[in-house]
Amino acid sequence: MTEKIKIRVANEEDAGALLEIQQEVLAEEDYLITTIDEFQRTIDEQREWIQEKLANERETIFIAQYRGKIVCWLVFQSPQRKRLAHTGTFGMMVLNEYRGLGIGKLLIEKLLEWAEHNPYIEKISLGVFSTNERAIALYKKMGFVEEGRKIKEIKLHDNEYIDDVLTSFSECLDIR
Repeated sequence: MTEKIKIRVANEEDAGALLEIQQEVLAEEDYLITTIDEFQRTIDEQREWIQEKLANERETIFIAQYRGKIVCWLVFQSPQRKRLAHTGTFGMMVLNEYRGLGIGKLLIEKLLEWAEHNPYIEKISLGVFSTNERAIALYKKMGFVEEGRKIKEIKLHDNEYIDDVLTSFSECLDIR
């Protein structure tokens, strides 16, 4: 399976595919803070967003193609503030039918490799819904550690809250 997957840096021409994946994943309403009705980005705005990420040497976007079709993407974003510029967070979206096949793992490996060679990035973090057990297991397997939790940070419905699990990776990034 993984031999049929190609990982590469995204480009402007990928905007439509990334937008479609984002809309499909948001529509599931399972593990993302943004809801589908809050997401109103146009294709031109998506292109601009991709350009902004790729123009910043501390940010990147990777995509995974399976048999030529973009099925997953990962974005790494770094704060502009000087005291946080050594850090960044990532988010990843995988089309439902391609989950559990190791594609997310390949993208995270690519991110870690990129970060290891990036002279600015020393720490990679992310927040994950406490109910997203598959993602949490993957992150732990890849060396991410739980740093803490924001208790009842995410409100799903009236009287239904979940924790935001804060995880990070800095093991191989050689804290400079």
